[in-house]
Parts: sequence; C-alpha cells; structure tokens
Amino acid sequence: MSRPRIVIVGAGFAGYRTARTLSRLARGRAHITLLNPTDYFLYLPLLPQVAAGILEPRRVTVSLSDTLRDVRLVLGQADRIDLDGRTLHYTGPEDEEGTLAYDRLVLTAGSVNKLLPIPGVAEHAHGFRGLPEALYLRDHVTRQVELAAATDDPETCAARCTFVVVGAGYTGTEVAAHGQMFTDAQVRRHPLRRGMRPRWMLLDVAPRVLPEMDEKLSATADRVLRQRGVDVRMGTSVQEATHDGVVLTDGESVATRTLVWCVGVRPDPLVESLGLPTERGRLLVDPHLQVPGRPEVFSCGDVAAVPDLEKPGGYTPMTAQHAWRQGRVAAENVAASLGSGGQRKAYRHRDLGFVVDLGGAKAAANPLGVPLSGVPAGAVTRGYHLAAMPGNRVRVAADWLLDAVLPRQAVQLGLVRSWSVPLDTSSPEVARVAGGPGRRQQAGTGSGPGAALASDTDGDDRRDTRPGGEPAKNQPGGGPPGPGPAPGPVKRTDAPDGKRTPDPDDPRTGAPDDPRTDDLDDSAKGDS
Repeated sequence: MSRPRIVIVGAGFAGYRTARTLSRLARGRAHITLLNPTDYFLYLPLLPQVAAGILEPRRVTVSLSDTLRDVRLVLGQADRIDLDGRTLHYTGPEDEEGTLAYDRLVLTAGSVNKLLPIPGVAEHAHGFRGLPEALYLRDHVTRQVELAAATDDPETCAARCTFVVVGAGYTGTEVAAHGQMFTDAQVRRHPLRRGMRPRWMLLDVAPRVLPEMDEKLSATADRVLRQRGVDVRMGTSVQEATHDGVVLTDGESVATRTLVWCVGVRPDPLVESLGLPTERGRLLVDPHLQVPGRPEVFSCGDVAAVPDLEKPGGYTPMTAQHAWRQGRVAAENVAASLGSGGQRKAYRHRDLGFVVDLGGAKAAANPLGVPLSGVPAGAVTRGYHLAAMPGNRVRVAADWLLDAVLPRQAVQLGLVRSWSVPLDTSSPEVARVAGGPGRRQQAGTGSGPGAALASDTDGDDRRDTRPGGEPAKNQPGGGPPGPGPAPGPVKRTDAPDGKRTPDPDDPRTGAPDDPRTDDLDDSAKGDS
C-alpha cells in the first residue's frame, strides 16, 4: 500500500511547526514534502537585531534539512494549485517548473508587506519582512551615517541622518529603538560635523505606541524610546513620499533618505487564486483548520482566517504565536485524517503575555500578566527568545555576550541592493536578482530590477527605484520586470559608488504590525 502524500506550502512559523510535528507523528508512514523559497526557517522576532548589527544573519535562521527529519525539502514558490486534480505547480529558484501531487495539502504561505495607496510609498520605501531587507537596512543606515560624516553641507548631513519608520507595532518600535542605539554608537566613534546627532522618527496613526499591548507596556516602550532620543509622533503618518523626503499628515516636510515600512502585513497572494471563500484575503477554515468542502486541504497561520473560539464571531490575529501553535494542531489533525493519530482537535489558545525588545537592557514584557520593564523585562525577553527558537540558541547567546563587551562592527557588505528588495514583492524572504524573472509581482508598476539598476547609476542624487507595490494581493503596484523606474523602499545610497536609492513610507493600518512571535507561548518552548 502506497504511503499518503502530504505537501506543506511555506516554512514560516506555521509551516515549520506543521512539518516538524508531522514528521514525528507520521514516523515514516507518509511522504511529507515542504515547499519553500529558502532552505531555512526565519525566526522573525530577532530580525531587528540583525539590522542593528547585534546578531549575524545566520543566527536567526534554522536549517530545514537539518532539523526536519523525514521531510523532503523542495525549493520553490507555489504558482498555482489544482484543487480538483490535487496537484500543485511551482517555480524553482532557477526558474524551473515543477509539479507536486498530494493527498493532503497544508497551506501555510504566510504574509507579505502591506501597502497603502499613498503617493510615493511604492517608489521610495522598504519593508522589513525578510532577511534580505534587514541586511539591506543595516548597510543603508551605515552608509548614510558615513556619508553624513563626510559632507560639508549641514542640510545634506541632516537628511542622511534622519531615519523615518512608519508603524509603531512590534516591528517598527523595535527597529526604531535598536536603530537609534546603532547610529548613536557609530557617531560616538566617528562624530558628525557640528555635533549633529542621528534622528529616528517613529510615526503611526494610532493614539499610542504598541496599540495591541497593555497600556502600561505601551507607556513603558514610549518612555524608553523618547529617553533614547527617538522622535515619536502618534496620530501622524506620511501623506506623500519623494526622493528628497516625506510630507507628514500634519503638513510638515521632513528631509530624509530613509523610509522604513512597518505598517503591517497581508496574506500571501496565493490564496486569492484558489477561488475559495476568504475573509479579508485570508482563507476561511473551520476550528479544525480544514477548508470547508475540501477535507483534504488544511490551512493555518497568516493565510488562514481561523475562528477564535475565545472570542466567538472573530478570527485569530495574524501573529507568529498563533501561527506556531496552529501549526501543531494542523499537524495533529492531518495525521488524524490519515488514521495516524487520535481525534481531531479544535484550535484554542490562551495568551501568556508579550515581550518587546527595546535594545540594550531595556524591554517591555508582561509574562503571565505581570508588567515588567527595565532589566527584569530584558532578561525575560531574551530568555523567552532563546527558549522559543528551534535552534542556534548557543550562537545567539554568544552574539549577545559579545555585543555586551565589544563594539559593533559597522561596515557595509554591499550584498543586498535597493532594487533587489522591492516593497511589493510576494517573496520578501528572497532577494531579487538582476535580470531575474521577478515572479508573482502585481501588474501595473512598470518596475523591475533592470529599471532599478539603471536608476541606481543615473546620477549621484538619484535613488534606486523598483517595484514597490504591495507584495500581497489586492494591492495596486508591482509587476513583472520591465521598462520604467522601479520603486525602491528606503531612500538611501545603495550603490557601492555612493549613489543613492530612495524608499517610501506609509501610515499604518489597523492590521497587526507584523506576524512576529512576541507572545509568551509555552507551546513553542516545548517543541524546541
């Protein structure tokens, strides 16, 4: 008798946990295939520390092949799913096409950057959803400070040392907090002319920082940011972005070369192509994480609208702690449907608290509902991340120790260019390659790596433009590579020769700021 074929799409928090749990439950009695654009699982909550030079990039990645036994890894991106024929069509990293047949399909494709229709954002802003974007931001910020120190023009110096972050959720707050410390450390070693100091701005239309959190923790984070020198502007966002700066909703113009987009996320656009019922772009599933009418299809994580049994009538938010726990339940239910497990389970959850790393010894946390700040919160936050990570704990702890006793290495590696991390990409985890196909971009932007590269070499004050629409569905912008300027995320000098590329920003929406695992979830610890 042939073994059943299980295909999992995506290796984020939900997909990785599903594959890991299924490999344990199946015990070789099923063919498990994991389709993912990269060969690693990204621990997204520590990404701001990569951008700030605290952690090396590989510290926040976990090898899929090394940690998922009896799971076949296929590198590629899903293009189309034939639900009736039970086949999945994908494109590999070298543009080769392939097909996977399945008996059970688990959709955990995750989410992509969210973009609002604000003039200039698609052309001048960068997101913060993948490792390439973090590496790009680290190089870009370092370059701007170095160029600011070398210029004699005070206005140019001020513009290069002004960094605008839009979205005061988890990601935006941590990026601004770590960014201010990172640039201040650079300036202490290489002072700017006239004693100027880097300026980080955090914008959000919400009334307070971290609106998803308890008010005490929100107040703690706000206080730490302001004490550190971050210019926090609540009730304010970007009205327009240009290659010279941004215009705020209150009418103020801010000269800047850097616009970091942390507004929120949208489900992967793959879901829309299925023709199945959705809720705000998320695939509707029942409490057992199965798609109604398609018992062979399961879904969880950011692409799934999972009923919140704790709040009848609602759906669980798009956060990593939910994705991680849903992955385990999905795996158990898939196994049960194949006769390899017990009874099906409905997904239920209980929040155990949240943690936000603000850099240094500063953090905000409320484990088990107990609000903490300062050193105790910092200890809880880092302890939680070490426990929740599926690997690399020793390496991460070693980098933290080295950062505490040694100065950070502020150097530009030049590995990721502005045009290779467009804001509108549907695969933020993969850097675009010059001349590559630029798959799954939305039509209508007239942007692409070729156009961006031309822009990047077209004058000293030009910014790299490139596809900067939204990576996910239902969003205007983005398109296959072609002629015309390519929008690029953050405004800055990306080329090794000192030529700049810009980035857009945008006001945040009511959606969660990013699917990061900031919730204190003991289930993650138990599976590590």
